[in-house]
Amino acid sequence: MGVSKTQLFDTRQNELAQVARVLAHPARVAILQHISRQDSCICSDLVEETGLAQATISQHLAEIKKIGLLRGDFQGRNLCYCIDKDRWDEIQGLFDTFFTRIGQQCC
Repeated sequence: MGVSKTQLFDTRQNELAQVARVLAHPARVAILQHISRQDSCICSDLVEETGLAQATISQHLAEIKKIGLLRGDFQGRNLCYCIDKDRWDEIQGLFDTFFTRIGQQCC
């Protein structure tokens, strides 16, 4: 969708579309699943966990960070990631309101 077309839609619609686009890639889903299964921030090498090249992982992490789903802290030479729980709750709310039916049941 061209940048000029986003103005036709409200803020929530645009935000939901952006989040859905990021979550639509299986590598990003795998990265997020791995990070979410950790008890603390992940500082380990995601290359070993996913089988993807470091450059590819970096690109995917950048896309995930654009929607605010990851937080990162530099600790020495490592960048440690964790899921931003507050942002995850917001995203869940976006999907919940999107899928909520209003009015009559169909089918």
